[in-house]
Amino acid sequence: MAMTVGVARMTLYLEDTFSLKDKRQTVRSITQKVRNQFNAAIAEVADLDDPRAGTLAIVVVSNSAGHAQEMLQTVIEFIERRVELGVVGEVETELIPYGD
Repeated sequence: MAMTVGVARMTLYLEDTFSLKDKRQTVRSITQKVRNQFNAAIAEVADLDDPRAGTLAIVVVSNSAGHAQEMLQTVIEFIERRVELGVVGEVETELIPYGD
């Protein structure tokens, strides 16, 4: 059975956070909202000790490449609307075919 794994890497620049505690609270809030709203995996994967930046990885799986891309785009737009203490920086997406 063929499937597509969609992966997005998204950098957040948190201009109004000045401590790791503030940053982690913001990132945790965003990741929890994504988990609750969508059928997607999300985690902070880089910039763990930088209070002014955070990098999130989002992963979805679908039997259609188009659907996987649409799911990623929906999650990215959701996050962009909810970053209150900063701005979204770089966003990279990749679709990986898997299986037959």
